[in-house]
Amino acid sequence: MPRHVLILGGTTEARQLAGELVADPDLRVTSSLAGRVAEPRLPAGEVRIGGFGGPVGLADWLREHRVDALVDATHPFAEGISRNAAAAAADTGVPLLALRRPGWAPVAGDDWRPVGSLAEAAAALPALGRRIFLTTGRQGLSHFACLRELFFLARSVDAPEPPLPPRLAVLLDRGPFTLDGERAVLREHRIDVLVTKDSGGAATAPKLAAARELGLPVVLVRRPEPPAGLPTAPDPAGAVAWLAQLRR
Repeated sequence: MPRHVLILGGTTEARQLAGELVADPDLRVTSSLAGRVAEPRLPAGEVRIGGFGGPVGLADWLREHRVDALVDATHPFAEGISRNAAAAAADTGVPLLALRRPGWAPVAGDDWRPVGSLAEAAAALPALGRRIFLTTGRQGLSHFACLRELFFLARSVDAPEPPLPPRLAVLLDRGPFTLDGERAVLREHRIDVLVTKDSGGAATAPKLAAARELGLPVVLVRRPEPPAGLPTAPDPAGAVAWLAQLRR
């Protein structure tokens, strides 16, 4: 029966799950944050910040702290930690659940251009427009640095680091965002193309509706598949149900 649950997170779903689990007096709940955001939103319960040192380091931590259940509630594009979690769980025998919010689904009027990577997104841009709204986070902007003729507006929680596109404006902001706010950003900066990752969720979805209203193409980076063979849940309620099954 699980007594100590480790949540790999930093996402909205991870914070929601921690908030639900800490109400159980029989559970010890620890959330692990990668430490890539200067001022993260901290969840309820115990919190550790920083990496583990790869799958071996994570496996050692699971053993040392007697973790009974592991929930990977990281961002859908955090491939490295998800692979490490799968390897550490297999090494230690700790049950692992992948908590993944569903991806976005297009509706009538959307002009989505799916691509497999940020590099593919950059290659598609010159044929689509001249003023680009990048909402892919501060990491990976180097893929767009070669596009010297295009203007980029990049939104992120913290300031990005070089290499960066030469014609770049940075908008420091943190979701959730509103439809009115996204309309204003697109109009004020005369955006031609939106670039985003299929992270799913409601917090950042209004930009898609705003792009649809304005008839803008959306270059959408497809999300990677989670490690094969793992149980998955689409929301915190599903993770709570999975933990309840372990306890039974």
